[in-house]
Amino acid sequence: MALVPGQRFISNAEPELGLGTMIRLEGRNVQVLFATAGVLRRYAAHSAPISRAEFRIGQKVIGKGISLVIERVEQAEGLLVYHGAGKSLNEAELDDTQAISSADERLVSGRIDRADRFDLRLEALLRRADARRSPAWGLESARIDLIPHQLRVAEMAASRSPLRILLADEVGLGKTIEAGMILARLLANGRVGRVLVLLPESLVYQWFVELLRRFNLQFSLFDEERCESIETSDPTRNPFQDEQLVMASIGFLSGSEKRASQVIAAGWDLVIVDEAHHLAWSVESASPQYTLVETLASTTPGLILLTATPEQLGRSGHFARLRLLDPARYHDLETYVVEADGFGALSGIVGKLVEGQPLSVGDCRELAQRLGDDEELTGLIASPLDAAGSNRLLDALIDRHGTGRAMFRNRRAQVGGFPRRVPRLTTLDGSELDDGQRQHLLAEFHADLQATAPEIELPYASDPRLVWLLDIIERLGSEKLLLICRSQAKVLALEEVLRTRSGVKVARFHEGMSLLQRDRNAAYFADAEGARLLLCSEIGSEGRNFQFAHNLLLWDLPLDPDLLEQRIGRLDRIGQRHDIMIHACAFSGTAQHALMRWFDNGLDAFRSSPSDGRELLKRFGGQLVQLAEQHAHGGEDADSELDALIADSRASHEELSALVNAGRDRLLELASSRQSHAERLHRALAEADANLANDDFILRLFEQFGVENEEHAPRTVVLDPEYLSTEGFPGLKDGAQKVTFDRATALAREDLPLLRMDHPMVNGALDLLLEGEQGNASFLVDDTLPARTALLECIHVLVCVADRSLGVERYLPPLPLRIVIDTRLLARNEYSPSADVVRRAADREIELARYRSLLTKLVKPMLAHAETLARERTQIEIGAALAAVERDLGQEQDRLIALARVNPAVREEEIQALADELEALRSAIPMATPRLDAVRFICSPDFLRLG
Repeated sequence: MALVPGQRFISNAEPELGLGTMIRLEGRNVQVLFATAGVLRRYAAHSAPISRAEFRIGQKVIGKGISLVIERVEQAEGLLVYHGAGKSLNEAELDDTQAISSADERLVSGRIDRADRFDLRLEALLRRADARRSPAWGLESARIDLIPHQLRVAEMAASRSPLRILLADEVGLGKTIEAGMILARLLANGRVGRVLVLLPESLVYQWFVELLRRFNLQFSLFDEERCESIETSDPTRNPFQDEQLVMASIGFLSGSEKRASQVIAAGWDLVIVDEAHHLAWSVESASPQYTLVETLASTTPGLILLTATPEQLGRSGHFARLRLLDPARYHDLETYVVEADGFGALSGIVGKLVEGQPLSVGDCRELAQRLGDDEELTGLIASPLDAAGSNRLLDALIDRHGTGRAMFRNRRAQVGGFPRRVPRLTTLDGSELDDGQRQHLLAEFHADLQATAPEIELPYASDPRLVWLLDIIERLGSEKLLLICRSQAKVLALEEVLRTRSGVKVARFHEGMSLLQRDRNAAYFADAEGARLLLCSEIGSEGRNFQFAHNLLLWDLPLDPDLLEQRIGRLDRIGQRHDIMIHACAFSGTAQHALMRWFDNGLDAFRSSPSDGRELLKRFGGQLVQLAEQHAHGGEDADSELDALIADSRASHEELSALVNAGRDRLLELASSRQSHAERLHRALAEADANLANDDFILRLFEQFGVENEEHAPRTVVLDPEYLSTEGFPGLKDGAQKVTFDRATALAREDLPLLRMDHPMVNGALDLLLEGEQGNASFLVDDTLPARTALLECIHVLVCVADRSLGVERYLPPLPLRIVIDTRLLARNEYSPSADVVRRAADREIELARYRSLLTKLVKPMLAHAETLARERTQIEIGAALAAVERDLGQEQDRLIALARVNPAVREEEIQALADELEALRSAIPMATPRLDAVRFICSPDFLRLG
C-alpha cells in the first residue's frame, strides 16, 4: 500500500484513540496524529502497529456534519472516497470516532475461531476494563510494600491538577517511592506523557534502577554524548524531543547554555527534581541549577520537588523551594516567615488537641482569633471539648494551613513501625599494628574520601581487620550478612580472601556487574539455601531492599552521614521484624577510629536517623578529616582536639534537633497523615494481590501465544517461550523467565517481575490478543438449546475518544457490552453457554460454507438490533460514569472553592484547572460510542438441518 498523507489509520493496540491521520512521511518513519485524543505517534513504516481504516459498502460513515451509508468506494490520489445518497466523503474528512469492525464479515465468510477463544477474548476485555478503572491501575505490578503513609501521599498527590508539590518526608520514609508511585499512576491513566527527571549526578543511576525495577518505567539517560549522537544526523534537531521519559544530571544541563535552552524548549508535562535543597537561592541571586528549574517550572504544568532537609534548618531555602511551586503565592520572603512563624506557634495548641489535653485561656483566645470567621467553630472553642470537637477544630486548622497544600511531610516517629538499631562497635588494639598496616589504613581512608575511589593496593589477606570479620561470620552461624564497603575493588579483594579463609557462601554486588548479574546475585543472597554473605560496594546502599537480613557489616565508613544512613536503610525499613545489628570495627589511633567515634558519640548515627547529618558534615567535616589524619599520625593533642570536636558536634546536633522539634509544624504533619485516601488505594492493591483468578487468566493468556508455564513455588512460575508463536510477545527475549504473583516474594526477589494486569508483559500480551482477530468470530452448536433456536452473541466495546490527559478511563474504560439476540430480535442476555457445551464444540466440525447464505440473511438484522440495544446500554454506562465524575471531581471542586475562602494556598489556577477538567469530562464522556469487537452465532443442532 502506498502511503499518502491524509490516509486514516487505527492503532491496533490503542483503538480508543480513534481514527488517526497520517500527516508526514520522513524516510522510513511515518507520523500519525490522533487529533481528538491529542496524541502524536511516530512509527517505523515497515512495522507500524496500525491498520488502514477502510470502510465497506453498507457501512455508515460520518464527517463534515453529514452521514451516509456507503454505496460506492473509489480512490483519488491515494485516498479513499466514500459515496452514498448523493453525497461523498473523503477519508481525510471522516470524524475520528468512526467504529471499525471486521468480526461480522469474518463470521459470514466462515473464517471463525473456536468457541473457547471467543470466551477468552470476552474475559480479556472484562478484566482489562476492571483493571483500568481501579484506583490502583499503574501501581498493581509495582514492587512496593503497602505502607499507609506512602499510599496516602501517592493517592492525594496523583489527584491534584495541576500537580505541584514538595515531598519532604524524613530520611528513610521513601520519598523516591512516593514520587515513583505518583508518576506511575499519572503515566498509566494518560494524565502525563512527557516527563523530565533532574538529579545530582550521583543519583542518576539509583533513580534509573528504582523506576525500572520498582515501577517498570524505562527512562532514557541523557548526557552530552547522547545529545551529540542525536544531533549528528540533524544538527537542527532538539535531542530532548526524541524520548518521552528523560532522565539527566542537573549539573550537566545547567552547565551548558545550549542544553539548558533545548531542554526548556522541549516541553514537558511533569518535571521531577530530587535533592531540591541543593538549589541555591537568595533574594540577591540564584544558582544556575535553581534558574534552570525555575524556568522549567514556569512552563511546565506539573512539578515534584524532593527534599529531606527540614524547613527549620533554613527558612530562606525552604521559601526558595516553595516559590518554585507557586511564585504568586510565595512571592515575598519576609511575609512567608511571619506566616510560617504563626503556624509554628500553633504547634503547642495542636499537640494538646491531638493528645486530648485541656486548652488554656490563651490557647482559646488564639484559636478564636484564627477561626473567627466561623461562628460554629468559635462556639465550640468556648465549650468543653470532647474528641469529636477536638477533631473538628484540627480539621478546620488544617484547612487553613499555609503550606499544607503544597508540601507533604511525614516523620519516622509519627509513622512508626521501624526496628531498633543495635550498634556492635568494636575498638581493636591499635598497638598491634605495624607501620605498614598503619600506612595502608590511612591510604584507604584517603581513598574512601574521594568522589571516585582511586586504585590502591588492598592486601586483605594480611589485613588486621580480617580476624574480626571471620569471627563474626563464624559466630552468627546461619544468619544472613550484608557487608557494604566503598568500592568494587574492595568487594573483589574481600571475595578473594574469603574464598581461601572461610567456607561461607558469598555473593557479590558492584557497579562492574550488569543489572542482570546484580539481580541474580541478589536473588542468590535472598534464597534460603543461597549465599550467607553479600559483599556490596557503595551501590548496594542505593535503592535495594535486603530487609530479609538484619545484620549489617560495615567494612569501612563513609564521611557523609546521609550515605551511612543509606547503608543502614537497606535493612532498617518499615516491616523489618528484627532489630538491626550494626557491626563495625576500627583500630584505636587510626583515622577510621576517629570517624567511628564521631558518628557514634557526635551524631548517635548508629542508633538513630539524624535529620541534620548533612548540616553537621558541612559544619565539622573539614575539621574532622584533618583531626582524623592527626589522630592516625599520633599528633600531639590529637585526642583532646578530637574529643572537643565530638563534643561540639554533639552539642550542635542536640541544638538542631531541639530547634526542629520546637519549630515542628504539627499542622503540616497532620495534613499529611489525617486524610483517608490511603484506604482506597490500599484496598484496591490488596484486592489485586488476592485475585487468584487474574493469576490463572494471565497464564492462560500467555498460553495462547505458546508461552508455557511450570510452577516453581506457590504463586511463582517459570515462563518458557520455547514454543512462542510470535516475535511480538514482550519480555521474553532472553529465554525462560521466572515470575511471581506474590508481592512478598517480589519484594524479597528483585529479579522476579510481579505480574498483574498492568504489568508491561501482560499489557503487551493483551494488546496482541485484542488488536488481532483471534476469537472475534465464532460459531457454536449448543445441544441444550430448544429446537429451532438461533442466537447472535455480540460484544461491543464502549469507546470514549478523548484527550489522553483527561484520564477518562478512570471513569469509563473500554468496557465490553454483551448483547444476545434471537432470530425474532428479542434480547436473550440471560443466556450463556455452559463450559461443557464449549468443550464439546471443539470436537464438532461444521462446514460453514454450506450455511453462508443463511448467515448472510440472519446476521445483518440481528446485528443491527444488537447495536441499537448496545447504544441503549451505552447511555446507562455514560450516566454511571458522569455520576462518578460528579461524585469525585464535582464535590472536590465545591470543597476547593470553600477552602479558598480560608486558605490562600488554594490557588485560583488549581480551581480553574479542576473546573476545566470537569467540563472536559462532562463533554467527552457522552460522546462514547459502542464498537463491535466480536460476534458468535449460536444455534441448536436442528437449526443447521433447517438451514
